[in-house]
Amino acid sequence: MASETEQARQVRSLKNREEDYALVDRAKLNEQKAFARLMEKYQVQLHFHVQKIVRDKEIVEDLVQEAFLKAFDNIHTFDPTYAFSTWLYRIATNHSIDYLRKKKMRTLSIDEPVRSKDGDMKIELPDHDSETDSELIRKQRERIIKEAIDSLPDKYRTIIKLRHEDDKSYQEIADMLELPLGTVKAHIFRARELLNKFLIEKRGQF
Repeated sequence: MASETEQARQVRSLKNREEDYALVDRAKLNEQKAFARLMEKYQVQLHFHVQKIVRDKEIVEDLVQEAFLKAFDNIHTFDPTYAFSTWLYRIATNHSIDYLRKKKMRTLSIDEPVRSKDGDMKIELPDHDSETDSELIRKQRERIIKEAIDSLPDKYRTIIKLRHEDDKSYQEIADMLELPLGTVKAHIFRARELLNKFLIEKRGQF
């Protein structure tokens, strides 16, 4: 009986992998339904995986969506020698670790004193001229981001504003707009994809 159960498991695993390969092939042709199906299959699993690394529930969902975005942006590099899930998990893991590393660096640069070459501890005073430049850059960046959001189609712009300006959860947005939760997640993913493309084109301006 055990061998039959194991055999059934192997058959399911093989069918699952074959489905993934077919979806990846369609995704390489920019077929949105293939992207959506892959997200549907691995959304929950990836959420739990990222949460084990980051543990900050407020940021986990965003990291998951960003990991999907990275995967789909680089879908042409997928090596079918491996399972798609393995490849996706590696991207999510690396992205989560990068987030933690950057967060730690920001914390250290703000909160930790700096050791001089003589071994003494000193506090770095802010450069106010630099701060003025930073403020100008920040305002320029905000202007371009607002321009990017305003350029989105209505259905994406509304959802992305609710998520990032009003800080609404995915479920709250779904309830407010009377949309399925999966549709909200798919729209946010697509909106971020369009924003990313817009900001890459504007990169030299900030």
